[in-house]
Amino acid sequence: MTMSRPYSHILDRLRTAGLRPTRQRLALAKLLFDNGDRHITAEQLHGEALGHSIRVSLATVYNTLHQFTDGGLLREIVVDSGRSYFDTNTSDHHHFFYEKSGALRDIPGDMVTVTKVPDAPEGTVIRRVDVIVRVIG
Repeated sequence: MTMSRPYSHILDRLRTAGLRPTRQRLALAKLLFDNGDRHITAEQLHGEALGHSIRVSLATVYNTLHQFTDGGLLREIVVDSGRSYFDTNTSDHHHFFYEKSGALRDIPGDMVTVTKVPDAPEGTVIRRVDVIVRVIG
């Protein structure tokens, strides 16, 4: 039996995404990825970091979340102009957005069928289609 280092799976994920494993990236990645799939805002992650005695600014949390998104480790879900969530589940799926509580819940990708998508503007390609179903209750 081989023993792995405590952060080895996080180190591997960061390196695969082309990101240098800094102390702050490692600490934030551990918070993000060690407890299953989740939806989180930058402010929520910042609060968790402070609660775990991880000294990091909100700006660094935002920058790190965007670096993780650019590296394919997260998906950004923009629910309105002032609110984004970061999703650790990068598979093809959609979301319910609970307008009163602000919660997001996954919808399996095969539960939504988009029957018509317009052609992409000239010089661009469609990367994916995200569906957010807004609910009250």
